[in-house]
Amino acid sequence: MNPPRIISVDDHILEPGDLWAARLPDRFRDRAPRLVRRRGAFKEGPRGPWQETPDGEWADIWEYEGYRMPIIPGFAAAGKDLDQFGEHWDAMRYEDMRPGCHEQAARLVDMDANRMEASLSFPTFPRFCGQTFLERGERELSLACLRAYNDWMIDEWCGGAGRGRLIPLTLIPLWDPHLAADEVRRCAAKGSFAVCFSENPTKLGLPSIHTTHWDPFLAACAETGTVVNLHIGSSSTFPVTSTDAPRAVSLTLTYQGAAHAFADWLTSGVLERFPTLRVALSEGQVGWMPFLLERLDSIWNERPAYGDLTGRLTKPPSHYISGRVYGCVFDDVVGLRLRDRVGMEQIMFEVDYPHGDSTWPRTGEVFDKIVSEAGLDDRESYLLARGNAIACYGLERFGINS
Repeated sequence: MNPPRIISVDDHILEPGDLWAARLPDRFRDRAPRLVRRRGAFKEGPRGPWQETPDGEWADIWEYEGYRMPIIPGFAAAGKDLDQFGEHWDAMRYEDMRPGCHEQAARLVDMDANRMEASLSFPTFPRFCGQTFLERGERELSLACLRAYNDWMIDEWCGGAGRGRLIPLTLIPLWDPHLAADEVRRCAAKGSFAVCFSENPTKLGLPSIHTTHWDPFLAACAETGTVVNLHIGSSSTFPVTSTDAPRAVSLTLTYQGAAHAFADWLTSGVLERFPTLRVALSEGQVGWMPFLLERLDSIWNERPAYGDLTGRLTKPPSHYISGRVYGCVFDDVVGLRLRDRVGMEQIMFEVDYPHGDSTWPRTGEVFDKIVSEAGLDDRESYLLARGNAIACYGLERFGINS
């Protein structure tokens, strides 16, 4: 069997500098997010804030309503020596990164070189689920910014030559579940059937998934066949054990956000109330899932009242996995060896282009290696590379049928 072409369910886009200035209504244009060039540095190291200084390096900085976001090396690491970043962590300019980070034609070329057929990209300046527009700007301005992003994502980034290869992933106004439902339906009518949401909304000052607060939004997703995507870090938090721990500690523990979301969604009753709703845990890997499933089912079976599950679920938590909850891997051999405990049909593949964890441009080689080491047969290899992504996201709508 020829190696299957890969569908990556987690990549990223560096937005073009004129995205908002060119698309917002005139009354908002002077307050639009803008990409500006400043001199500065991370004075306290990579975990500290970027500060403008006259003797600093030139960098491209997103500015919006008093907020500044520098382009850090991890955002656009494709083609770079990652070890160099460990010693020299400066904000970047767009010309310092591969054009594929922000240009459609160049992205398609980089995909072709990497055995990739299709890609789903998360935002950068809005952050993984649009937190920037939740935290900054009056609501009317923020909603206009969010809709401008969604229109650009659907019509331009995923349009033209990108149609059927770049799969739309859109944002919602997190501050209002009814507006969120409206935006899900609006975007679905335009051709987007995947939406970003937070792995833990309480960390953003919002109600938890254990309430019914989000039901209007979730009902719209179920109605339109829109997949809810929970990217690690979409709670605006990453695990850190101590401020002096090496970056390796945080990189190793990033799965924890996905693990928390996994436990929340399987015990919340949401998947019972919305029996067709699908959820993808982006960049979380899956090796931890078998233990959590075993633990959750054990609590449900042996001590449901003590676990506060009485009345929440009618079936064990693991019942809600099949065809509903998907994990995503980029190099998780352990998780693939335990695939029967998770369900081979629930594991998708990601490239994470152009982030620091990305396997580009060696993704085909990495994929073949982990498939071999995990002992996947041809059918399982196909499901991992693309079959499960087609089923999860309904990619037949984009002409991807097999």
